[in-house]
Amino acid sequence: MADISVMLKPASSACNMRCKYCFYHDVADMREQFTQGQMSEKTARAAIDSAIKTADGGSVYFSFQGGEPLLAGKDFFRSFFSYAKKQKGNVKIYYAVQTNGTLIDKEWADMFAENGVLAGLSLDGNAEDNFYRMRADFSPAYNDIMRAAGILKEHGVQFNILTVVTGRLADNIERVYKFFAQNNFKYLQFIPCLRPFGSSEESPLYMTNEQYARFLIVLFNLYVKDYMRGNYVSIRRFDNWVRLYRKEKFEECGVGGFCGRQFVVEGGGNVYPCDFYCLDEWLLGNINERGFDELAKTELSENFIKQSLAMPQRCRECPYFFLCRGGGCKRARTSYDYCKAYKAFFSACLPLFRVFAK
Repeated sequence: MADISVMLKPASSACNMRCKYCFYHDVADMREQFTQGQMSEKTARAAIDSAIKTADGGSVYFSFQGGEPLLAGKDFFRSFFSYAKKQKGNVKIYYAVQTNGTLIDKEWADMFAENGVLAGLSLDGNAEDNFYRMRADFSPAYNDIMRAAGILKEHGVQFNILTVVTGRLADNIERVYKFFAQNNFKYLQFIPCLRPFGSSEESPLYMTNEQYARFLIVLFNLYVKDYMRGNYVSIRRFDNWVRLYRKEKFEECGVGGFCGRQFVVEGGGNVYPCDFYCLDEWLLGNINERGFDELAKTELSENFIKQSLAMPQRCRECPYFFLCRGGGCKRARTSYDYCKAYKAFFSACLPLFRVFAK
């Protein structure tokens, strides 16, 4: 019995938006093939069969991302859910989808509700704070995203708000958090904007250490105040740091300071070890030719995990290492060194963690 996490890119890197900070556009642009095409039923079923076999009575976590995964169409998802249900046996299957929301309608919502899909809806705040999220014709997508949130609520679909933290957003976190509260969005994920591989660019897209420190301190204080008032709002990174503080198991990939075992299946069936590393040099194989259990044992797959375990001595000697874990995700650490921000945050806010001790 072994739980397995499989992310699928059913529409590859195709997207109907042109968000200025899209990391997957940068990743795909570094490959020989920018897009690997829409996923066929054969490839989807190969991924399902291999995941169920590998889980062997455990749990399978299927997530769909892109690009924009809903561009694969409703028939693709109906077929996927139907086939997985028939094949799962004693395996438990969980679904999640990350979407920009512009294609969501009642039919999508009904399908998600029927299959217990957890949706991640990308939204950076109000119309002003959603500044970097735009359609392919560069028109704003804010109204469509808010409409999608309303449809998901109406049809009982559980969803999280996924927010990319730029320098511009970090400076306005009070306003952003208030906006989410006014709309009763209680499950939030804040994701620092990543620089492209090898870039040291400075721009309003990317936070400085000072901006990130203030962002974390202000947001954590809001998080604690709401918790104390009996109005708990889930902020994924904070939830996981609280778990570490309580010596409990974390669930967010990278929070432990090392990479977990997962697989990403691109449109044509190519398999990679991580969403951030769907690059030619990290191609493990193709799901139509080799199963996940075999791919996990390849030297390349093993090396990917081992590389993430390397930790600077300064981190191991830091009094905040038990929570910070070297800055978390390997990809985030290569994007920018936020050590000063984390030290400032934990120095200011560690006493507040006692609120969650019991």
